[in-house]
This record gives sequence, structure tokens and C-alpha cells, in this order.
Amino acid sequence: MSDRRWYAPGLCFSCTQCGNCCTGESGAVWVTDQEVASIAEYLGCPVGEVRLMHTRLIGNRVSLAEYANGDCIFFDPQSRTCRIYPVRPRQCQSWPFWRSNLSSRHSWEKIQKKCPGVGQGPLVPIEQIEELARLIDL
Repeated sequence: MSDRRWYAPGLCFSCTQCGNCCTGESGAVWVTDQEVASIAEYLGCPVGEVRLMHTRLIGNRVSLAEYANGDCIFFDPQSRTCRIYPVRPRQCQSWPFWRSNLSSRHSWEKIQKKCPGVGQGPLVPIEQIEELARLIDL
């Protein structure tokens, strides 16, 4: 029952567009075929080109590629913004409301050290938190 979750009163979050979630240590940004198609359409290039130049296979799943320093392939270091923000993958849309970050108050406080928007800004109600957490299982 959602009213028993530790974050039932809601959580404060406001994206500062710092780029910390797009940079740093290596990781995976999982993308679906539809997300790849949306990225291709947004960039005005063929789906095959996006797959070849901007994704990588990890096991049997597809992730956005990243630079050697761990930065996302679509992160613009000059402006510190996402080059595909309007069509960014669900994983990016739902940050920081991933199940792994919501698993405990300690997990939430841990990401607060890396993400300056966590704990700041307006209160996000539990219904919206749950909706975002359902976008992708992380």
C-alpha cells in the first residue's frame, strides 16, 4: 500500500540541469526500439545510424553509448545540456525516482550527495513519484 512507503508524504526535487546524472562513472542508459526511433527522428537521421553511432549492446539489451570518461554520448559538455532532451529515454525522464533510489531513505540520501536537485524545490507527491518509478525498473 503506497501510504506505507517511507516517501508517502512526497519528496522534494527540482532538476538543476547540472548534468551530474549524465556524466561520471560508466553505466547504462537502457533504450527501447521506440526510443531509438524517436531519437533518430529528432536528430533527422536514419535509425540504423543512431544504433551504429550512438548505442551499444550490453548482454541482450541496448544502451546509449558513452564517451571514455563515462559521459553520455548525447551530453554536450560546453552547454552541460542534453542534445536530445525532448526525446530523452524513460530512464532519464524518471530520474531520480527509480525504485533503487526509493528503496530506502538511505538510498535517497545517498543520491542527494551527487544530485543537487534532490531534496530541493517543490514537493513531488507520491502519486507522481510512483508514476515515474513505473516508467523503468531500475
